[in-house]
Amino acid sequence: MIDYKAVVGTSAYDFLRENEDLRGIAYLVASGSHGYGTNNETSDLDLRGFLIEDERYLYGLHKFEQFEEKKTDTVIFGAQKFIKLCAQGNPNMLELLGGEEEEIVICSDVGRIVRAHADLFLSKRVEQTFGNYANAQLKRLQNALVRNEASEAMQEQHILETLKRQMGHFDGKYAKLEEGGLGLRVENEQIVLDAALHGYPLRDFVGIYGEMQGTIRTYNKLGMADSQKSSPRLYKHAMHLVRMLVTGRDILEGKGIITKRRTEHDLLMKIRNGQLSFEEIFEKVAVLQKEFERAARETVLPDRVDMGKVEDLLISLYK
Repeated sequence: MIDYKAVVGTSAYDFLRENEDLRGIAYLVASGSHGYGTNNETSDLDLRGFLIEDERYLYGLHKFEQFEEKKTDTVIFGAQKFIKLCAQGNPNMLELLGGEEEEIVICSDVGRIVRAHADLFLSKRVEQTFGNYANAQLKRLQNALVRNEASEAMQEQHILETLKRQMGHFDGKYAKLEEGGLGLRVENEQIVLDAALHGYPLRDFVGIYGEMQGTIRTYNKLGMADSQKSSPRLYKHAMHLVRMLVTGRDILEGKGIITKRRTEHDLLMKIRNGQLSFEEIFEKVAVLQKEFERAARETVLPDRVDMGKVEDLLISLYK
């Protein structure tokens, strides 16, 4: 086990003691892979937290939003920004509050109060914030695999799914398409278009064609860029995708913020180390997505965060 407090006591972290803006640090915790419990011997130490801003930033001409020290990858937010991001359901911020005791480097009474009130920041909005993050990871993974897949049919299937989702947003934007007017499918390992248009406005058709063309170009560009990434990078994306789904699911189920994933540790490390095929990973993701959606439907979390209580909490911290 790493002694984080001893690490922070080294000269590399002298800025924590010498920078006057950082005198009010209320909470500092090991984040990233160390916070999730998925670190290995090559993992960097990322520190994140918040502080009570000096009064000159509260009453003066300038605001303190965050401090960043790139060499040690340390980021410390002002309390106002940190609390606001938590209230917005920001996954990266909420996970800091779920960090375990052994990962905490600094925690004043103010830090303890905020940790004790973590539930104040949880609402149904978690479905969107954690879900969107997971979907973004999934898309990045799929885009990368488009260029790496051996099967041309599989490549085209990934792009086809994106195009079909895009077509679902055409209603209301363009003239309504008759049933069967435009259809997409994979045939002979390539996407083919079925069209039966009669009297359809040309400009609307050009708009639809332009959007679909742009999607294909963007998809190919992303895939080309991601194809340069090493396999470990792709497996790391897959690991974060799974981690985000289980963390969000647990929050929606009322279990609170569980940052270190002990139950899923072995699964996450197998994914990170490339011990599962991407086909196996996608199968597990499909199951977890259903669990996440069920938890979202059944959650008893409030529709939204009570911003009045959040503001009262912030004011009490300053007092």
